[in-house]
Amino acid sequence: MAQYAYSATAPAGSRYIFLAGVCPLTDDGATAAVGDYAGQAEVVVENMHTALADAGASITDVIFTRVSVATTHQDDLIAAWDVVRAAFGTHDVPSTLVGVTVLGYDDQLVEVEVVAAVAG
Repeated sequence: MAQYAYSATAPAGSRYIFLAGVCPLTDDGATAAVGDYAGQAEVVVENMHTALADAGASITDVIFTRVSVATTHQDDLIAAWDVVRAAFGTHDVPSTLVGVTVLGYDDQLVEVEVVAAVAG
């Protein structure tokens, strides 16, 4: 059996937060860490923390992620995944890791969709 969470349950009465594709963009809108899967994943994680905080949530409120990586090589998937998974520490979140053909911004290699649930 794979060593990751398969499911999660949101607390009753939760307020849901949906982050559509968190991207590796800098404050000026440029793609960060061009050509670096792990580097882009680090920026995505930073941007995810910011977006969650802006919505009144934290990483421990996350109940699902989808990590998309623009590659056909498993090593690139793992490089991005290792960064994202490490960011959650002991908060093991059900996640889907997928390789995709292309992402929306020039030079973008990593994107993470997030669902969080804040107990009401």
